[in-house]
This record gives sequence, C-alpha cells and structure tokens, in this order.
Amino acid sequence: MILVWGLSGDTPTESVGEALARIGAPSIFFDQETAIHAETVFSMNGGELRWTIATPTQDIDLASVTAVYFRPYDPRQLLGARGFPQGSKEWERSLRADEALASWSEITDALVVNRPSKMAMNSSKPYQASVIRSLGFAIPDTLVTTDPKAVVEFLERHDRIIYKSVSGVRSIVSSFTREHMARLDDISWCPTQFQEYVHGIDYRVHVVGDEVYACKVISDADDYRYASRQGRDVRIEACELTLGVADRCIAMSAEMGLAVSGIDLRQSENGALYCFEVNP
Repeated sequence: MILVWGLSGDTPTESVGEALARIGAPSIFFDQETAIHAETVFSMNGGELRWTIATPTQDIDLASVTAVYFRPYDPRQLLGARGFPQGSKEWERSLRADEALASWSEITDALVVNRPSKMAMNSSKPYQASVIRSLGFAIPDTLVTTDPKAVVEFLERHDRIIYKSVSGVRSIVSSFTREHMARLDDISWCPTQFQEYVHGIDYRVHVVGDEVYACKVISDADDYRYASRQGRDVRIEACELTLGVADRCIAMSAEMGLAVSGIDLRQSENGALYCFEVNP
C-alpha cells in the first residue's frame, strides 16, 4: 500500500495520486484537512508496535504501508488559517497525527519520498551549498549578510548579482540593481543571501533513485518559475545530460539521502557547471 500524505488541492500531491491511479497501484490518501478529526492509536501486536491513524472515513494501518509520498504543510499554519484556537481538540488531534506520521516516516522500512530529516538540509541554503560544493559541483560566489556595506562591496566585485531567501521558504530570485539601494538597510533585520549572477543556460534535473530526467530551460527571466509574471517567455525541453554529469547528480542525491530530488544547474557561457540547490 502506498500512502500519499498531504493537502487536497496541492498540485504535486494530486499529480502523484492521479499517476498511481493510472497504473492501478494500491494507494491511500491522508488529507491533512481531515487530521482535525484523526485519532492516533498505538498498540502492541506480538511484541511489535502498531500505529494506526483513524478518521471518520478511513483507518490507516501504517504496518501495511510499503511506500509514502510525504508532502505535508505546517499544521500550525493550516489550523491558524482555519480559525482553530491553540489548545483546541482540533489543534491537538492535528498535531498528534502530524507528529506520529513524521516519527514513523523516520523509522519505517517503507520507501519514503523523502524523509523529513533528509529534507531538512534544504532549510538552510548556505549549508546545503557547502555540501553541494563538497560533492564536486561549483557554486556561485555567495554572500550571506546583514551588513549593507558588505553588499555594496560585493556588488562592486561583480557586474551583476541576485538576491534570494536563506531558508527553505520559496522566494523569487531577483536581480539586485541600484534601485534597491534605497531599502538596502532593511537587511539589517533579516540575513539575506546574495550571489554573483551566472550567465548561461538552466537545467532542471530530476533524480529518481538511479534514474535521471533532465530538462533544458530557455528563458531570460531572473527566475524562470515566475517568467510569466514578468511578461517573459520560458521554454522547457527534455534533454540528455552527459554521462558524467548524470552520474554526479545521482551520487549527490544519494549522498543527501533523497529518494527523489530536483537539482537546479546552470551551465555558464564558458562551459562551467554550477549547482544552485537540490530540492527535496
């Protein structure tokens, strides 16, 4: 049995569910929306601990789960958005189910895509970048700072720089221009990551176990994911990586303990290959 754990309406989660249905794979979906009604039950069976998540519509015996697609949202944000007060029964049930599933996903023998502990590296982009570099990929010259003067000096060293979030929270990568100087002092309250801009072609590489699926991304936007918002074109084409690059991507994903990963690469105009991040 394959468990899909996430939020209804979330596009990746629904896409996985649809794909499993197409191939007839036995699966069950645990919707975080129903966690407010869930009861987490622990029992012993022949000396073995059994975990069950029970809702009004289904009981999930975790012993029967052989694989899980793990994509929950922060339950505290969901509960707050829906107006449930902290300390309420809904709050307690939701957190208990979330903690039980997160704990189980760390110790189960089932295939987990991906374990929370392995995804945690992506919550610190500077730390992940240091690991990427240790695994043989180049990374752009990077500055993480709260010092406006350091940013000015960094800008003077490079003809163009970008800025983005330090954490795993998605942010829109943007070019830093002279127009941003007026609010540069804001970084005094928020450590911000700046990088040299690497001119070149983007590649999005998905690693699934020991298989690689690569796409070439053609766009002149700072962040091709949001090209349409900027009125810019983006074209994505399936492509083949050289055997050496593909092997390095597989090795990096495995070293990070990820069953599935999305790797962002850019090949510079002089042929150097940079890795921006590894998404779990």
